[in-house]
Amino acid sequence: MTSTHWQAWHEPYADENSALSRRLRLVQQHIAAWLDRRPDEEVTVVSACAGQGHDLIGLLATRPDTRRVRATLLEYDTGNVAAAQAAAGGAGLTNLVIRQADAGRLSSYAGVVPADLVLMAGVFGNISDADVQRTINALPQMCAAGATVIWTRTRRAPDLTPAVREWLAEAGFVQDAFEAPEDARFSVGVHRFEGVPRPLDITATIFTFLP
Repeated sequence: MTSTHWQAWHEPYADENSALSRRLRLVQQHIAAWLDRRPDEEVTVVSACAGQGHDLIGLLATRPDTRRVRATLLEYDTGNVAAAQAAAGGAGLTNLVIRQADAGRLSSYAGVVPADLVLMAGVFGNISDADVQRTINALPQMCAAGATVIWTRTRRAPDLTPAVREWLAEAGFVQDAFEAPEDARFSVGVHRFEGVPRPLDITATIFTFLP
């Protein structure tokens, strides 16, 4: 199989000191902390544009409580889907489903939302600013009451992260954490949904990945 651009995008994970690997570890730390705060609950997770699932699969493979986690990973690239499926199978994650789908279409989330945790890692940096705002405005359709959203975004100029945090507040989210290392341009945000969940509009498209 010929490697695609989106498969090659994952190559820096092989270097544990790369910015992508550092960002991955921060995302995993926040997922782990979220799970630890809900130790006795069955939880649902949705990951948009999940790639090869390094964040969620890599973390769950190390935990003894994975049977209480029902997760769905949405990914469009065929090669990345195959890699994620192989990783999940190798880790014995039977409650994890990798769905080949366009995460920019809300119809792809039918049957798997509202979720307790929504992962938007690697999404906001690859879509237009208008689509970032549109996606944030649609998050109440994906979130259960009290859900958490973990997102990432580069801070290269012009830095959109202040606007992202403002848009999240306007959509009913409260910031729990915002990681912005001084020696890197990536950022990781953790926001808790305190608004009212909305029904899923399966006719809507919220973003298109930039080439």
